[in-house]
Amino acid sequence: MIGTQPKLALCNFMEDVDALKSFAFSGGFDGVDWTFTLEDLPRSVSQETMLYDRILRLNPLEVRYHCAFREVDLGDVDTVRAAEARRILQNTCRLISRLDGECMTIHMGLGRDSMENLHWERTLESLGELVEYGRKLGVRVCLENLASGWSSRPELFERLIRKTGAGVTLDIGHARVCPSVECQQYSFEDFIFPHEHQIFNAHIYHEERDETHIPPRSVQDLAPRLELLMGGPCDWWVLELREEASLMATRRIVEDYFQSRVCFPHFQGEEALNLPGAAVGLS
Repeated sequence: MIGTQPKLALCNFMEDVDALKSFAFSGGFDGVDWTFTLEDLPRSVSQETMLYDRILRLNPLEVRYHCAFREVDLGDVDTVRAAEARRILQNTCRLISRLDGECMTIHMGLGRDSMENLHWERTLESLGELVEYGRKLGVRVCLENLASGWSSRPELFERLIRKTGAGVTLDIGHARVCPSVECQQYSFEDFIFPHEHQIFNAHIYHEERDETHIPPRSVQDLAPRLELLMGGPCDWWVLELREEASLMATRRIVEDYFQSRVCFPHFQGEEALNLPGAAVGLS
């Protein structure tokens, strides 16, 4: 895939899957990144069947899965809570396999103000076990970098990936605002280069502020980060905005970025930003 255009996906931000499918096709999207929360996981065979039918109606769009489980951590210092986290994530892995899914994104420390109630070595061991559990079911387990906590620190995120074999879901908005990048101890590139060939999904928007995803206002907001992503195998870019106007404005900006690469193949990154027509604002 290196250097070729990735698939563009949108979130399941509409309850009506037929409307979501229609919107995806009209907007030129290739797939849906389906988010699960603890509240909407199926709790019976009938609920699972209903979910399967909903996912099936999205065909031929590709579907990948995003597990937004707050305070569900494999490395919880409370052994009961850690065991429950393992049960939830293994059950979800089996569910995704039954849905014919091949990729699930998880988090470390989602919803926590600090990591003091998590155990590092237990996290490594249990995450490695979950990665292997998913592999046997044909599901790739990917860890997303957050805006705070262990996964927001490039040096710790690298260890989590290297020591567990997890894939990477790179959230470029989280990476931009994490403290270690904002204070310039690290740079955005440090979330990519140590495990460039382990990045299989990317969340695309400008930045996260107050738990809100802010869309880009121009190609300049995204192009340097997108250019770095184009060097690896990541073929799934989720435009992670849940409001139609912001989503489609971001879609146009990403298309302008792709077009600049086609029209000016010898110019990359910031060089391309200075070419005529490169700036496109939100309308």
